[in-house]
Amino acid sequence: MKLGLIGLGKMGANMTERLLGENHEIVVFDLNTEALENAEKKGASPANSVEELVSLLKKPRIVWLMIPSGKPVQNTIEKLTTLLDEDDIIIDGGNSFYKDSEKRAEELKKHGILFLDAGISGGIWGFKNGYCTMVGGEEKIFKYCEPLFKTLAPENGYKYIGASGAGHFVKMIHNGIEYGLMEAYAEGFEIMHASDYNVDLSGVADLWGKGSVVRSWLLELAADALREDKDLSGIRGYVEDSGEGRWTVDEAIEKNIPAPVITQSLFARLRSRQEESYGAKLLAALRNQFGGHEVKKKE
Repeated sequence: MKLGLIGLGKMGANMTERLLGENHEIVVFDLNTEALENAEKKGASPANSVEELVSLLKKPRIVWLMIPSGKPVQNTIEKLTTLLDEDDIIIDGGNSFYKDSEKRAEELKKHGILFLDAGISGGIWGFKNGYCTMVGGEEKIFKYCEPLFKTLAPENGYKYIGASGAGHFVKMIHNGIEYGLMEAYAEGFEIMHASDYNVDLSGVADLWGKGSVVRSWLLELAADALREDKDLSGIRGYVEDSGEGRWTVDEAIEKNIPAPVITQSLFARLRSRQEESYGAKLLAALRNQFGGHEVKKKE
C-alpha cells in the first residue's frame, strides 16, 4: 500500500522502515530535515510540507500521524481537512486522548474524511519485535488498512477494538497498567538493593524471566538496565509521565472504579520530580509543633 507518514521520531522512523521492508510505498514528512534524509536513505519519498505529502499520494489517500498528542495532532488534522478529499483516511497512531479521537472522527465525517485511532505499543523495540496495535473506527476502514497493521505488528499482534476512540481508549488503559507494573518492580528491586545479601539484581531479573509468575518483557528490560549499572548511579530518580496514566485515573474516578495501584504509581512519578517536597516539610513541622520532634535543618 501507499501512504503518507507524518512524524519521524523514534517510533515513526522505525515504523517507516518496517513498512518499507514489506514493500509498502511511504511518503514522509517531518520538521527535522535530518530525519527526512535518513528516511529517504531507507527508501521513503520525502516531502517538504504537509501539502506536498498529500500531493504525492493517490486517492484514496492514507495519512498516518505519529506526532505528539494534543495541539500538534489537532493542528495537523485541521490542516489535512483542507487538503484531503472525501474517502481519504487519517490514522492517528499517537497517544491521543480517546475522547479527542471520538470528536475528531465526528468532525472529519462531516467532510467525508475517514478516521482510525490506532493505539500502538512497542516503543523503540517495535522495529525488531513488531508493534502491538489496537484500532478504533469503522471496521470497513480497518479492513482496508489491515495490510499496514499486519506488517507493523507481530503475529496476531493487532486487533480491531471497536468504534472511534476505542483503540486509544484501550491503549490508555494499557499504559495505566504499565505504570503499576513498573512501580511494583521498582519497589521490589529497591528492597533487594537495600538488603544485606548483595543480591545480583540483574541475575534475579533474568531468573524470574524463566518461568516465574512475574515474568514479563519489562523484567527482561530491567535485567538489561541492571547489567549495565547495578546501582543505576548514572540515572536521576526523575520519572516523567506522558499523560495516559493520568487519563486512566480520571476514567476510573469518572466510572467510580477503585484503581489504587495505578493511581499510586502515578503519584510516585509526581513525587520523583520534586527536589524537595513542600508537603514533607509541613509534615516535619507539624510533628515538631505537636510533639517536639526534631526537625532536620537545611545546611
